[in-house]
Amino acid sequence: LAEAVSQILRERRMTIATAESCTGGLIAKQVTGVEGASDVFAGGIVAYSNEVKIALLGVRTLDLAEHGAVSETVANQLALGVADLLNSDIGIGVTGVAGPGGGTEEKPVGTVWIATSLGGEVEARICRYSGGREAVRVKAGQAALAAVYRRLVDSTA
Repeated sequence: LAEAVSQILRERRMTIATAESCTGGLIAKQVTGVEGASDVFAGGIVAYSNEVKIALLGVRTLDLAEHGAVSETVANQLALGVADLLNSDIGIGVTGVAGPGGGTEEKPVGTVWIATSLGGEVEARICRYSGGREAVRVKAGQAALAAVYRRLVDSTA
């Protein structure tokens, strides 16, 4: 999937950037594992703490307080913020509860928000994964790349 995304990005002379919380850099690792990644990967930020989300990516303190870090609002701000910060065509924002702790009734372990920005337009979706911590992280990373792939295929950018 990372190869397919990279190929489309290269053909369109576009770049991608990642802002990852629960995936901890897994998406960046997948993209940079593809030969020629320097042509398409602007960079990535592992924004695990709220302080990093605020200071580097422009996530609003009020939104964190109102919605929590694991929310559509924050995922959207991560995607838009990293694209802006790294001057990239596409931004990915991922935030979630990988477990085994940290879950709540409203946001159980396995809850992940994935947002993608393309041309300033952002789309997000909530995913709920089962399995252990690593399984949740891997599934979320794959889903994020799949979301980018779908947006690229559906767009004429």
